[in-house]
Parts: sequence; structure tokens; C-alpha cells
Amino acid sequence: MDVAKMELALQRYQDAVAALDAARTDLEAEAAAALRAEDATPEDWAQVSELTGWSEQELRRLVTAADTLDLR
Repeated sequence: MDVAKMELALQRYQDAVAALDAARTDLEAEAAAALRAEDATPEDWAQVSELTGWSEQELRRLVTAADTLDLR
């Protein structure tokens, strides 16, 4: 067994998971900000839903959570 290769693969995996988590956090913050805007239209909601693949219900939960945490 090549432990060095396994350790390298593990590190790459951990780095990828961290990058994915950070990207999702950024995407959630941007989506919430777009939908919290006072001038957000139903078309904006539809576009964010289409881009992210998240349902309107998921987006509403996201905005509610952002409001609770005040993620701006």
C-alpha cells in the first residue's frame, strides 16, 4: 500500500470538499441577496430557481434563514 499516494488523495479530497462548501455558501448568499432585494420580481425568483436548480420552497427557506442570520 502506498500511504503517500493515499495521503495526497485524502488531502485533495478534503481541499475539494472545503472548496465546494465555500462555493455553496457564496452561492446561497448571492441568491438570498438577489431575492431579498426590495425590487425582486417573480421573474427574478424564477431565474434564480432556474440557475440553481432549487425550488421556490427551497429559496424561500434560504431567504428566511439568511434573514435570521442576517447574511448580507
